[in-house]
Amino acid sequence: MSDATPRVRIRDLGFKPLPDVFADMQTFTSERAADTPDEVWFVEHPPVYTLGMRGDRKHVLASGGIPVVQIDRGGQVTYHGPGQQVVYVLLDLRRLGLNPRTLVQALESAVIDTVAGYGVAATARRDAPGIYVDGRKLGAIGLRVRRHCSYHGLAVNVAMDLEPFAGINPCGYEGLEVTDLRTLCGVAELARFRADLTPHLLARLRLSRGS
Repeated sequence: MSDATPRVRIRDLGFKPLPDVFADMQTFTSERAADTPDEVWFVEHPPVYTLGMRGDRKHVLASGGIPVVQIDRGGQVTYHGPGQQVVYVLLDLRRLGLNPRTLVQALESAVIDTVAGYGVAATARRDAPGIYVDGRKLGAIGLRVRRHCSYHGLAVNVAMDLEPFAGINPCGYEGLEVTDLRTLCGVAELARFRADLTPHLLARLRLSRGS
């Protein structure tokens, strides 16, 4: 990429509880200034269900002791847990010439590009944001935009215990099946997926990696 390409700081947060990262995202977004560099955070969460701002708790069928946390993204309920790669995008959309829809499309396309390299044909749906393989959901997207800046982002099922998804209507869709990359193609390492996803994510967002 050319030197004129905007740069983004990429951080690997490791394994960290969702409420802690949620608070950090809110603080980062509240305190950022016009010249604050954008960041992308990779993280893996302990088991948790999250419910969007206008989410309906009727879509939580049986939590089975897994915490249910209401957060300020769009969308309904989803599950985060070990073996899932979560990618939070803290971007100044106005500075990058993006809007919420084009950001969603960029995130979807980055995952589709990545899994194509594993021989998996994934698609996106205009009526239900996310990434799908043969009608089963592989990745979910939920965003919040405040003062033209995004946070929250993308969750891709890499090598998970998928059983907790049976306790919800994923993303508010009754009977929606969920899958992961281990099932589809044998990819089971978050580190490998993260390394493969990063260049596609940068390309789709038209960003280069900064320090």
